[in-house]
Amino acid sequence: MTSLPGRVDLPRPLELPRTPALVLRGHRFDAARPAVMAIVNRTRDSFWSGNRHAALEDAVAAVERAVEEGADIVDVGGVRAGQEGEHVAAAEEIDRVLPLLEAARTAYPDLVLSLDTWRSEVAEAVDGLVDLVNDTWAGHDPALVHVAARTGAGVVCSHTGGLPPRTDPVAMRYADAHGTDELAVVRDVVAVLRAGAEAAVAAGVPPERVLVDPTLDFGKTTRHSLVVLRHTADVAALGYPVLQAVSRKDFVGETLDLPADERLEGTLAATAVAAWLGTTVFRAHDVRATRRVVDMVASIRGDRPPALGVRGEPTD
Repeated sequence: MTSLPGRVDLPRPLELPRTPALVLRGHRFDAARPAVMAIVNRTRDSFWSGNRHAALEDAVAAVERAVEEGADIVDVGGVRAGQEGEHVAAAEEIDRVLPLLEAARTAYPDLVLSLDTWRSEVAEAVDGLVDLVNDTWAGHDPALVHVAARTGAGVVCSHTGGLPPRTDPVAMRYADAHGTDELAVVRDVVAVLRAGAEAAVAAGVPPERVLVDPTLDFGKTTRHSLVVLRHTADVAALGYPVLQAVSRKDFVGETLDLPADERLEGTLAATAVAAWLGTTVFRAHDVRATRRVVDMVASIRGDRPPALGVRGEPTD
């Protein structure tokens, strides 16, 4: 095949965000190897019925299924995020997550395990079992980051708009001196995540174990979440690995007017956008589908080679 005569000047290639690698339990996750974080909740009231694993044997089976489907990290939680759920004291939260984490660590010694909690006493109780503390309530318990540092775990720094744990956002507003509400929420997210990451490093958590999560839906209207999602590159510019938790969330449901059971396609669309804009870790209910999407986007970006090369590839 010969090339056409003449030269075509192409525009400068788009510069895509790439953050430093996340390193946990000897595993390295970056643009070439994005991580899928499976969600396993030991609750009876999670917002999506497909992730309610109150019985220990059901939760263990969910971990096994997640690993089989390609999860790199398993995030274990014992309390529903929203205020509509049942009250769960710290002692009960420990009783829910501890036996599951013990079973998962025994079955998968090399698997990266994460604990979804805002309570330092819960993180203390699982010392030695988890590699990451997923603090979805933006440092509400200031001791939590110090527990993570002392135990050698990484930490997820989040943004909740200043709301306390288990508060559902109602009529949230963001405004700043620039006068634009749309960009004000992005500025607030970036400022809070920067402060959280710097506090984690100051507490002794190595930078390669610090994740920043814009935390869509938390402290945000659907419009806020959509704006923050399309500004993922600004979050990546902070210089820490980015986690996005978009799976079946309300902003997807409200955007498409769909219940949680029907939000997979919207979730995967949001996942692809987040991946293109520099996200490294994807918290997901649907592990296999998410794994395929993020690997495909990584290859389109040029960060990951195709798994096969038999379609017209040179032989030498």
